[in-house]
Amino acid sequence: MRINFILNNRSTSVECDPMIRLLDILREVFKLTGVKEGCGEGECGACSVIINGNIVNSCLVPAGTLEGAEITTIEGYRETKRYLILKEAFEEAGAVQCGFCIPGMIMAAEALLSKNKNPTERDIREGISGNLCRCTGYSMIVEAIGIAAKKGDGLW
Repeated sequence: MRINFILNNRSTSVECDPMIRLLDILREVFKLTGVKEGCGEGECGACSVIINGNIVNSCLVPAGTLEGAEITTIEGYRETKRYLILKEAFEEAGAVQCGFCIPGMIMAAEALLSKNKNPTERDIREGISGNLCRCTGYSMIVEAIGIAAKKGDGLW
C-alpha cells in the first residue's frame, strides 16, 4: 500500500504494509533515529512524535492510518526557533543526563506549549505524563519546560 503524508514539512510517501508501525518506518525507511523504541507498548514516550498537532507514541500507530497526516519528529522540530529555546532551557535546568528520553520529552513539551503558552507546574506534569525518565527524575524537566515557556513568550 502506498501512503502519502507530510514528514518534517516535506511531502513524502512510502510503500509498506498498512500494519507496520510508524516507529519502524521512521527509523528503518527514513533513518530518523531520534525516535527511540523503549517499551514498544506506548508506555514510555521514547517514540513520541507530533501528528496533526497532537503528541502520539509512534510505536502504536499503524502506517495505514497516516494518509494525509502531518508528522513532526525531533529531527524536523530541531530546525525551529522553538526547539532552540527548549534545548537551552533543558541545558539551563540540568534536565539532560543520558538523553534517551529527551527527544520524546522535547516533543511532549512542544505539544503542550503549542496549546498552553503559560502552563502551571501541574499542566507541565500532565503534559509529559506519558514520557518516562529514568535518570534526571522529573523536577528538572518540569523546571526546563517552565523556563522555556517564559523565554519563548510569543513563539508558541
